[in-house]
Amino acid sequence: MSFIANNLAESFLIIGLILLVVEVAVLGFSTFVLFFVGLAAMVTGALLYVSVLPDSGLGALLSTGVFTLVFALLLWQPLKRMQGNVSPKKAQGDLVGHQFVLKDFVSPAVSPSYHYSGVNWTLMSDEAIEAGTRVEVIEAEVGAFHIKAVNSNQ
Repeated sequence: MSFIANNLAESFLIIGLILLVVEVAVLGFSTFVLFFVGLAAMVTGALLYVSVLPDSGLGALLSTGVFTLVFALLLWQPLKRMQGNVSPKKAQGDLVGHQFVLKDFVSPAVSPSYHYSGVNWTLMSDEAIEAGTRVEVIEAEVGAFHIKAVNSNQ
């Protein structure tokens, strides 16, 4: 504990950096709380380092709390807008585009299974597709392939 008290500026810089890394790397920038606290701790550490703030634990904690509040008030809305600007396009995996010949009839009401890559996939389609038809995977979910008939001209 005396190490932290004797190196208060460096300790706050390190704690702030750790909080920022946890927020971004572990939580994926999904909550902003650790981001605000980490940013405030780093600013407090910098101000302690250049002797703008007195070298006391209580003053450093109070400064961190005030800076956390200020950063939250200033950055909450811009960061929420930034999170809202996510592309709605789904990531396309390796399974999309896989083609095969149906062994069973598929329709919106009938969903047979298909064994591929060691997994039994449930086949789903918005239209009726007869057995023996060449189909293509257009979307892959957990345990399910959404398929469509492939045009025989291709």
